Amino acid sequence: MPLIPIIRADPTGDFQDAVNKASTILLAGGLVAYPTESFYGLAADSTNENAIRRLFLVKQRSPGRPLLILIPSVEALDSYVAYIPPIARQLIDEFWPGSLTLVFEADPKVSSLLTAGTDKIGIRLSSHPIATALAQAIGAPITGTSANISGKPACKNAGEVLGAFKEWVDLILDAGATPGKVGSTVLDITVDPPQVLREGMVQKRDLEKYLSV
Repeated sequence: MPLIPIIRADPTGDFQDAVNKASTILLAGGLVAYPTESFYGLAADSTNENAIRRLFLVKQRSPGRPLLILIPSVEALDSYVAYIPPIARQLIDEFWPGSLTLVFEADPKVSSLLTAGTDKIGIRLSSHPIATALAQAIGAPITGTSANISGKPACKNAGEVLGAFKEWVDLILDAGATPGKVGSTVLDITVDPPQVLREGMVQKRDLEKYLSV
């Protein structure tokens, strides 16, 4: 019997029951490991500060490092950002859902635990059906940080998550192996021209027309 409950969640099949069980845990302040386009992620309800604090503790992550969030829909974006620059709409149309994280000026209600005091928040609409279904199920963004101890390799399957966290996570949604390799690309659109903070699945050359002065 594993120390962390593991539920199979087939992204090509009916995974709603698994997502419903995971959402109950998230709404109660728990942590759930889930698949994304690249690695497994570690979800907390991004509106629950106690859950966010627990996530930092479990990951052994410095509170000085911000956390990105995965929103349930494009329409939800307005609720979490102070301003949507015109270029954001172009980027969203081309790259969402997908692996481009956009950094916005955060709405004042976004927890400073997520922004690490920067007043900026990284946001993405995931193209992985389970990741987005989780956010939709709780009616709020979930944290999009990778499921790993900080400084250690990101986990690509449920077994690696189990090995990394032992009993410290409340549920693993097992969707099989994820592609791994690199994470999302992070693009700061609060500056002009936008600045690539981390190159990942979306390559810099794909963004060139948005990066010119």
